[in-house]
Amino acid sequence: MMNQVEGQQKNLVHAIESLPGSGPLTALDQDLLLLKATSAATLSCLGECLSLLQQSVHQAGQPSHKPGASENILGWHGPKSHSTEQLKNGTFGSLPSASANITWAILPNSAEDEQTLQPEPEPNSGPDLVLSEDEKSDTEDKEETELGVMEDQRSVILHLISQLKLGMDLTKVVLPTFILEKRSLLEMYADFMAHPDLLLAITAGATPEERVICFVEYYLTAFHEGRKGALAKKPYNPIIGETFHCSWEVPKDSVKPKRTAPHSPHSHNHDHPSESYKLRFVAEQVSHHPPISCFYCECKEKRLCVNTHVWTKSKFMGMSVGVSMIGEGVLRLLEHGEEYVFTLPSAYARSILTIPWVELGGKVSISCAKTGYSATVIFHTKPFYGGKVHRVTAEVKHNPTNTIVCKAHGEWNGTLEFTYNNGETKVIDTTTLPVCPKKIRPLEKQGPMESRNLWREVTQYLRLGDIDAATEQKRRLEEKQRVEERKRENLRTPWQPKYFIQEGDGWVYFNPLWKAH
Repeated sequence: MMNQVEGQQKNLVHAIESLPGSGPLTALDQDLLLLKATSAATLSCLGECLSLLQQSVHQAGQPSHKPGASENILGWHGPKSHSTEQLKNGTFGSLPSASANITWAILPNSAEDEQTLQPEPEPNSGPDLVLSEDEKSDTEDKEETELGVMEDQRSVILHLISQLKLGMDLTKVVLPTFILEKRSLLEMYADFMAHPDLLLAITAGATPEERVICFVEYYLTAFHEGRKGALAKKPYNPIIGETFHCSWEVPKDSVKPKRTAPHSPHSHNHDHPSESYKLRFVAEQVSHHPPISCFYCECKEKRLCVNTHVWTKSKFMGMSVGVSMIGEGVLRLLEHGEEYVFTLPSAYARSILTIPWVELGGKVSISCAKTGYSATVIFHTKPFYGGKVHRVTAEVKHNPTNTIVCKAHGEWNGTLEFTYNNGETKVIDTTTLPVCPKKIRPLEKQGPMESRNLWREVTQYLRLGDIDAATEQKRRLEEKQRVEERKRENLRTPWQPKYFIQEGDGWVYFNPLWKAH
């Protein structure tokens, strides 16, 4: 039956695409585009249902097919995993196949066409000296104001979706400019640091158990501010060589251990007469095949730093586009000699034909080899029927004794409740946490490859609502990068990042705190 239905759907698509380019009925007719998108989504949904049925048969001890075999039956070269995950997409009311389309939204598909562009900073130039004295409190808009997709934009998205195939890697898909958010992905990573007081409080924990719990508390509160409101839009894909610098001034009286009264004996050893700690941040796009972003932040006074590399990879799934965050970060507490290795969740966008929204999904891990503590955090996508959105659960364990020392549940962009093994509980409401504004140098003091300066004209036209002018500026920027990339290929000159050095499978900041001390 599924093979037969797939054949019929292909015939329908072929019939629509064979229509003349002009006249009373064309292949780009809005209703026909909607029909193509809906039929593709329906076929995908039936395939997922078949896969679920096969899994239940398999679990009942009659394994006629492997779970997820629907892809093979249908001849789809689609995702070979997450078959049930793709069903967790809220309601049908918003056109599942279309609703999926824009998870470029959240954590973008960094390999879009513009990713093949690359700029040419000065050859072999060393890291720039960025003067934090020049940085001023950020005054950029915090929210994306558009409430939904306009009618004329809907047909563009439908046309785009109608060209996609299930399981397709979105590397070469050029996205319409109106879905862009007015900031680069590199700046979005900086926005995940909006509660630096919670980050710096980790090192003040009196015991390894307190410190790992503090890190989990910080981790769970980091994601809500990285999103500008609920709207799913896509940050600019960073261009290779693009950088972003900022810092935070964190009042010292806001940084304190969260649970126990005893004070860490080390917490004031490195105090400076100033009233605040300085947390510095630098991010750089170091590669475009695959698209890899790196970021590093440090607080010298607290002897704490974070080094992270992330490869974003997106795939069209029929009912959503999923963006995987491949890579890892390491939080180092030099005062305690501890390293916490962590991973990042996947992200999804839904309902782009109505009001797009973002959700996170997947299991992430946090572990410290020295202390034997680890944590598992699960971001739950919304069940197909009913259920809450944005749910997250976490468990912190001491592996040598196999003891669970803390559990947490709630919403990553709402209220989180922590229960400790001594019976105590704590509630954190992420919506009322104070946000520490980042400090950034004004545009006139930024270099040509710094995110806001690089994208300033695209941002300006998006702000004015002039989509055509924004698209033209983006095209010019991309073309300039293509020319420079071809030049480098002809000269066989490999790309040299400014701030990060490749070590094994990862990337490390060129002058990290642990090497400087």
